[in-house]
Amino acid sequence: MSVDSTRGTVRITAGQGPDQPERTPELDSLYRGFEEELLVPLWTEIGDLMPRSPRSKALAHVWRWSAMLPLAGRAGELVPVGRGGERRAIALANPGLGGRPFATPTLWAAIQYLRPGEVAPEHRHTQNAFRFVVEGEGVWTVVDGDPVAMRRGDFLLTPGWRWHGHHNIATEPMAWLDGLDIPFVHATDSAFFEFGPEQVSTTETPDRSRSERLWAHPGLRPVSRLGDTPSSPIAAYRWEHTDAALRDQLDLEDEGHPGVVEPGHAAVRFTNPTTGHDVMPTIRAEFHRLREGALTATRREVGSSVWQVFDGRGQVTVGDRRWSVERGDLFVVPSWQPLTVGAETGLDLFRFSDTPIFERLHQDRSHVEGAPR
Repeated sequence: MSVDSTRGTVRITAGQGPDQPERTPELDSLYRGFEEELLVPLWTEIGDLMPRSPRSKALAHVWRWSAMLPLAGRAGELVPVGRGGERRAIALANPGLGGRPFATPTLWAAIQYLRPGEVAPEHRHTQNAFRFVVEGEGVWTVVDGDPVAMRRGDFLLTPGWRWHGHHNIATEPMAWLDGLDIPFVHATDSAFFEFGPEQVSTTETPDRSRSERLWAHPGLRPVSRLGDTPSSPIAAYRWEHTDAALRDQLDLEDEGHPGVVEPGHAAVRFTNPTTGHDVMPTIRAEFHRLREGALTATRREVGSSVWQVFDGRGQVTVGDRRWSVERGDLFVVPSWQPLTVGAETGLDLFRFSDTPIFERLHQDRSHVEGAPR
């Protein structure tokens, strides 16, 4: 005797409303027949499948750095890092996504913690990844054999299928934000993973990586590397450059010249120097700076984003949720939820989003409240 494990996986509930057929024994029988053959009629599902505007299962939520960091430190005492577990990374689980370790349906965000002398072994995977450092230094990440220093304010890339590992040469532990497109790759059944050496391929600790020496010169491209690449070849976008760009925008505003997004709001986008587009095919990364007292316009966009406060204090409103946030705090903006940010002090924020996915699919849309549609 054989058992078909697919039977019973479809359950159809008769819809209610003026556009639904009258509930009769014959209709119920038809629906049972659909269930037996794993068929689902559109007319019972259209409200969920084709809503008038995006209705993400993800919820607006905030995670407090002051709560996360001690828990990561406790994990450092109890949980070894090494082959198998690979990383001491603790993911943000959005309360609307059923306990999955996903910040949004497409984005992963985690705090990673490395104690003095520890090595996170090398591996590679399909997923695109980055690191953003809120505080500390002393860890070097090694990407395809290139050692890259990690320091406060730095934005560091590990594009998909690059070998990478980390080692901490400092006398203090270090924690940072990991961002990846794990949920998107998981949903599309496109993931590959491969173990590398248990030790990093080099323990050199140069001030600048080879990729920075070749690529990180404003407006200058090496003639030996004229081909476009899908992800940025720059391993680290250094804080001193990000800070200077934001400061210059606000100075230009003071002088009466254009440059800021809106009054008191400077912003930069990290880009791939070979194309001018986003740093990775599935992830957009930006840095925003608000003057004390500045308030952003209310904005919606298709796709989700994760924000981390780098410095300062402010008020964040996402949909009908409102929080005070400060250094290190992380919050999520689900697709098409309205976002407004106000600065109580000068406020610096790092942001990453899945917008490139929707732009490539021509499904991107945004709206600023008060602007014509």
